[in-house]
Amino acid sequence: MTTPRPVALVTGAARRIGAAIATALHAAGYDLALHFHRSASEASALQDALEARRRHSTALLQADLSDTARLPSLVERTVVRFGRLDALVNNASAFFPTPIGESTEAMWDALMGANAKAPFFLSQAAAFYLRESRGAILNLSDVYAERPRERHAVYCMSKAALSMMTLALARELAPEVRVNAIAPGAILWPEAGDDPELRASVIARTALGRTGTAAEIAEAAVFLVDAASYTTGQVLRVDGGRWLEI
Repeated sequence: MTTPRPVALVTGAARRIGAAIATALHAAGYDLALHFHRSASEASALQDALEARRRHSTALLQADLSDTARLPSLVERTVVRFGRLDALVNNASAFFPTPIGESTEAMWDALMGANAKAPFFLSQAAAFYLRESRGAILNLSDVYAERPRERHAVYCMSKAALSMMTLALARELAPEVRVNAIAPGAILWPEAGDDPELRASVIARTALGRTGTAAEIAEAAVFLVDAASYTTGQVLRVDGGRWLEI
């Protein structure tokens, strides 16, 4: 009898760090529900690449995570497709500045919704199935959850909420479900508005003297999801020593 493969639902899986995590989990033997919002072509390309390696191992799930009522259906569609759920990776995120004096309620709602509200309600929807499989939740936080970034107060607050959610759910869902987070440092620069001087300043204050890679985040993700069987309630900094502020 063939042992069923473990199944992971990865949000924001089409691009950047989400795609790297999905690819690494797939290589580790996971079947994948690949969530995307607007990046349909990138999601389809990723699915094609993964299916070329192992057929019938992926499903594409489109959803706007700000529509809280639709979040349970992402979990349900994953379980209907694969028969189980072993891991939830809350990777999808929003990032933009919110300067004091210029911030709006809409900005607040967008950042808090994407970075804290959606992960919470998706985790709540997944909890039953993850308890059954003795699975794991992995959240993608940020080093700025603990060290605020100028002009990004609401973003930092939303990631701090996500880190606290990690601790709270680790306690509440134990012992069946492990809940951990990764706090990346400088990994991938913003696709718009990149400031070369800021980039140089960040690298200068990173102990390892370079940016990280999406593959390095994915390596940590596979460890926390698949291998760290006695680890829960941890926020792992994968930041090249950025936390040290040297």
